[in-house]
This record gives sequence, structure tokens and C-alpha cells, in this order.
Amino acid sequence: MATSLDAILRPSAVAVIGTSRSPHTIGHEILANIVNHGFTGAVYPVNPNAPTVHSIKAYPSVLAIPDPIDLAVIVVPKERVPPVVEECGQKGVRGLVVISAGFKEMGGPGVEAERQLVHAVKRYGMRMVGPNCMGVLNADPAVSLNATFAPTMPPFGHAAFVSQSGALGVSVLDYAVEYGIGISQFVSVGNKPDVSGNDLLLQWEDDPTVGVILMYVENFGNPRRFLEIASRITKRKPIIAVKSGRSKVGAKAASSHTGALAASDAAVDALLAQAGVLRAGSIEELFDMAMAFQGQPLPRSSRTAVLTNSGGPGILAADALEPQGMELVELSRDTIARLEPLFPPEATLRNPLDMIASAKAAAYRTALDALLADPTVDSAVAIFVPPLGIRAEDVAEAIVTVAKQYPAKPVLAVLMGRAGLRAGKAELHRAGIPAYIFPESAARALGALRRHREWRARPNVQVRQLPVDRERARRVVRTTGDRRKLSELEVLGVLGAYGIPTAPARLARDPEDAARAASEVGYPVVLKIVSPQIIHKTEVGGVRTGIDTEVELKQAWVEMLDGVSRAAPQAAIDGMLVQRMVRGGRETIVGFSHDAAFGPLVMFGLGGIYVEALRDVLFRVAPIGPLDAHDMLHGIRGVAILNGVRGAPPVDFAALADVLQRVSQLAVDCPEIAELDINPLLAFPDGVTAVDARILLEEHH
Repeated sequence: MATSLDAILRPSAVAVIGTSRSPHTIGHEILANIVNHGFTGAVYPVNPNAPTVHSIKAYPSVLAIPDPIDLAVIVVPKERVPPVVEECGQKGVRGLVVISAGFKEMGGPGVEAERQLVHAVKRYGMRMVGPNCMGVLNADPAVSLNATFAPTMPPFGHAAFVSQSGALGVSVLDYAVEYGIGISQFVSVGNKPDVSGNDLLLQWEDDPTVGVILMYVENFGNPRRFLEIASRITKRKPIIAVKSGRSKVGAKAASSHTGALAASDAAVDALLAQAGVLRAGSIEELFDMAMAFQGQPLPRSSRTAVLTNSGGPGILAADALEPQGMELVELSRDTIARLEPLFPPEATLRNPLDMIASAKAAAYRTALDALLADPTVDSAVAIFVPPLGIRAEDVAEAIVTVAKQYPAKPVLAVLMGRAGLRAGKAELHRAGIPAYIFPESAARALGALRRHREWRARPNVQVRQLPVDRERARRVVRTTGDRRKLSELEVLGVLGAYGIPTAPARLARDPEDAARAASEVGYPVVLKIVSPQIIHKTEVGGVRTGIDTEVELKQAWVEMLDGVSRAAPQAAIDGMLVQRMVRGGRETIVGFSHDAAFGPLVMFGLGGIYVEALRDVLFRVAPIGPLDAHDMLHGIRGVAILNGVRGAPPVDFAALADVLQRVSQLAVDCPEIAELDINPLLAFPDGVTAVDARILLEEHH
């Protein structure tokens, strides 16, 4: 199917089917918006009961219109949608926007009605936005189409916005006007059975009027396709997304709202990170970030400076910038020498630079110029708290004047308080400088600029195919019959086939067998009960560690067998695993599980018995490459433990990265495996060793 959506977003002729003479109806509002906002093409109202609508000749049906129609906006009751779509197909209409609701989002008969609707659309080769949407908008003066029922038309700019929520779309357009964010195109996709967010990404990828893509997403219809498209686009244009459904309640609401199950938030985080998409926690955060991409360059580094006329906001800015990966650098001696003659002794001539409340617009001009001239500073945040007698407009003008002299260094402004705020913000926005009310907003935005710059500089490293024994692993999986849980030896066999280092182990049937196994693997050893019915061995006393001699081993065998038989009398004991005991190392966990929408998700984090309590883990969508593995290893909160604390040497990050990529390859190669946990994977300065692992197969493997 063609990806071009020009018939919908750049039409020459639009029919509004179901428009009305009655004010305050959706059909009337959409037609009024198209006319009042100066659509450059022709518009044709369709209403069988009115000769004219909005002083324009109306037609009884789309078939009665004598001219070709590119786009039909359908605003009729849901029962009337199928015959109207059929007529549009007969007419040769190429694009549809179905505002009408009452389809899949309602469940029951609505699901089948939507399926039939899509069938008709595809039969005629049309493309459809909706149903259950609020319309589309293209603010490009060459088109000037507002086919929505939103009350406002945003200024034209380079941001394209796709929203899965119609009502939120109305608010978004209001926000855009208030924040001064120029919108190129806006699409409310509704139930998205045909035109999806992925289709719009493809449409906007090479559109010169689109410089940044904003998304409100409730679910991903095709996450892997999104990853493929978005990771390509973000090398050229930023994508900023709000994904709702972070909480369990939010996920359930998002599911019922869109008629599709929301993916787990860990999967969403992984997907967006791998695609280079900037995730915003709220619509407010999304606009904070979007404002910075409206005209600011990307910072060359994370080194920044803060300029303020009040100590408190400067400290708040510093506190907010650090978690965003920004570094408040020490100012050079030359910069301080330049500033000292200009300010009273009460001023703080370091970073943040506090000029105190008496600083006028001229002081902002001089100080900001000194900061941006400093070779160690690659961006700046200028904060103004309005004291009596100093106008925000004058300070804004000073900031604009200096920023123009340093086009390679982004400058963000914070204008606190209400006095003169509107005029000051307008001055800054006209110059492409984002102006915020709070320092935290500016910090978020500058952090987004930094992350996008780093993503664009990141090399494209392909996923490597590592040498593994795929067939050996598959043989193990195929010979399990109806059993879902692999035995310890089977798990070790799979890990060995994929080159994942394990502690040597042997299965023993009796104490004498165990003694022979221990001499082979080498003391000290660990003894583990082997039973398909026992999943958590420690809970039934099924693990004994630190066995140094044969006498201890045989005694442990007898005691453990007796204890397990009492704790789990129904369990069938296949024997015991004798495994060399590995001491020391730092405990990590590596594994994967299958997400219904996203496929296999690879996990890494700090391991051991506290993994579920600490939850210091990261996920990525398989397959992962070397850079993804690096991000996972260095992205956990406890990375300092791996780097070494109190004089301990760092672990072997290369060996950990290798295991992550091998586990990822296993997840892709063997879809029969539902879950793999290697916990702990002990990390040493010179290698890693898998000590314990669990593999669970899919139900119908």
C-alpha cells in the first residue's frame, strides 16, 4: 500500500460529508474551520437536506459533486458511515477522515463494523484516518487546512503532532498557541485501523516542513516496525513521545480507550531508547522539549552555564541540570577576570553566575556574552526574576542580542513572575529562544537537546551474529516433551551451546556418583536438588554450599535428601547437581522474556536475592547490538558497583556485553523459550560465570 498521505494532508479538494447548518455541531465546526482558516483548495459541503451550508452550495451526496475530490471528512452517525465510504470509493476519493465514533473502541458489534470499514477502504485503494478521531490539520500557508473541530488554529512552524486521543488533541493545539510552538501538521489517528503512527512517521520523514515530530501514544500497533522507522528518522529529526499507561490503572484505561492492550512500560522504555526517541513524562514536558527544538542548535557537549539575578532559582537550575546529564563547568580565569570589574562584591562570580537583584539588562548582555565566549561553555540558561524597575522585555532583548552572536551555542531563558512575562516571552520566541516559567523546565529541555545530539553522533553499529551451536540448543528444547521447565543440566547445555560461561557441573544419582562428580569439577562444590516439581530450591532446603571434602559431600547428600523429602513429599527427585562453587564476583542478572506486542525483551541488572526488591534492571528489544549492550550495562542505577567501590577493580564489561548479546541471539533463535533467567551471573575483573539459571518454555512449544 502506498505510504504517501498527500490526499489527506495536502488535498486540493475536500468534501465534508454530514456537515450541518446548526452551530455547535461537529460537522458545522469542521466546515467553518476549513473556510475561516483560509483553505487554499476547494471545499464541498454534503448534506441531503440543505441547499447551502455556511453560504456554500451543498450537495446531496459525494457522488453529486461534479469535480474530483481528494479528501472526504465524514461526520455522520456510525450506521451511515459504511454506505458513505462506499460512495466515496465509487467517486474515486483517495483519502478519508472518519470523525464518527462507535467502532472498535466500543467493543462488541463495533469491532466487526470497523473490520468491514477497513475492508471497504482497502478494496477501493483509499487511505483512512480514524474512525473516532478529531481530524487533521496542515498549517503550511500553501495548504492552510484545518479539518478539525478544535477552536484554534496554531501558528505555522516545523512541529508535526500525532495524537491517539482526540480530546487531548484539542488541548494540544491550545497549548501550541499559548507556548508559541509552530505546528506544521496535526493528525488525530483515533482507532488507527488503517493510517497509523508509523504511516505518519514515513510521511513526515522527508517532509521539509517538518523539523520535529511530537507523539501522544496509547499503544503501539507494530512496535518493531516503529523501531525500524523511528531509529532512522531520529538520526535527522527529533521525535518526542508521551506514552500513557505507565501505571497499572493507566495501562488499563489506555487499553479500554483504544481497544488494544497497552504494552508494559519497561518494554516501551526499551523501544523508545533504542529508537532514539525522547520520552516525555507528560504533555507539559513534551512542550518544554519541543520549544527547545524550535530554533536552537544542538549543544556540542554537556558543559553549560547558568546566569541569574537571584541565587535560589540559580541553585534550582543547577540541581535540575545535573540529573539531565548536564555539567556546570568551572569558569575560566579569563572569564572571571572579565566579569569582576562589572559587578559588586555581593555577586557570585562562579557557575551559576548570580549577578544579584540590582543587575539590569546591560548586565545580562555583558555577563551572557562573557559566559558564551568562554571556550569551556557550550550552552547557557539565563534566568530573570523581575525586581522593581527592570523590565522583562529589556532583559529579553539583551538575551536575544547576545544569543545571535553565538549561533552554535543554545541559549534557553527562564522568566519568572508575571510582570512583563508575556512581552518578554514574545520577544524571545520571535528570536527562536525558548522561554520558560521555571528552571526545571529549561533543564529538561536542555537535557533533551544534549541527548538528541549524542544520539545523532552515535555510530550505526549492526547487530553481530556470534558463533553459537544453534542446533544443539534446539535439540535440548525439542526433547522436553510436554515439560515446560528445563532441568538444570538442560539449562547448562543451552547456555553452553551459546558460549555463555558456566560453573562446571555434573548430575549425580547417588552419593558415590556425587563424589566422582566432585573430583571432576573440583572442590569446593555446591549440591543442588534436581526435580521438575521444585522451582525454588532454597525454599525446600534443596541447596548446600561450601562443601570442601568427600565426607562433607556424602553427609550433605543424606541430610538434604531427607529434608527435601519431608518438605516436598510429592516431588520426584532425579538426582542432585554437583557444581563447582564460585566465590566472589559481583552478582548480576541477565535474561529475557516475551512481550505479547514487542517480542523478546532482554534484561540486565544487579542480581542476587534482592533483584525483585531493588528492581535495578533495564530492558531492550531483541536483537541488541554492542551499543545497546553498553547502554544497558552503564544505564542501571548501581553501575558504580560494577565500576568498583572502595578500591575494588571494575568488572569485565566486555564479557558482560558479550553475554548480553549471546542471550539476545538465543531469544531470537529459539522462540520456543518463553523466559530465561541467569541469576546470578557473577562478574569478575577477568570474565563472568553463570552460577544459576532457569529456562521456561512456551506452553505449546
